[in-house]
Amino acid sequence: MEITCYRDPEISRKARHLPASTYNLAITLLARCPTKHLFVPIRSMQYMAIIDQEEFVFIDGERKCWIEIAWRNFKPQARDALDQPVAYEAVYYRANLSVIMSRLQREFPAALQALVNKTKLDGPARIIHFPARD
Repeated sequence: MEITCYRDPEISRKARHLPASTYNLAITLLARCPTKHLFVPIRSMQYMAIIDQEEFVFIDGERKCWIEIAWRNFKPQARDALDQPVAYEAVYYRANLSVIMSRLQREFPAALQALVNKTKLDGPARIIHFPARD
């Protein structure tokens, strides 16, 4: 599947934090994706999230190929543990998207979980044993 997305000029940018569970799940699903682009429908909002190694972009179903919000510049290396939030920047390409951003923070994790529930993992599971710490 090929999709071309466009961006209006940037309106604003805000530093934010994404819960670790959401970031970790998105990155895990992306790692399993052979195309290196993960499409996540957010049905409750009629939005589509497109995830790649650099950013998560959100497209409104009415504006089909125009990015409204991008989550960029993730800093997972700045955290001390995998369960800590991940800093990032939210880039807005339209005005008055604060309500949409609030909804995305709630609905995006649920959409990721719905995708996990539909995903069939092929192959045997493996248990990796780590050496005990002293």
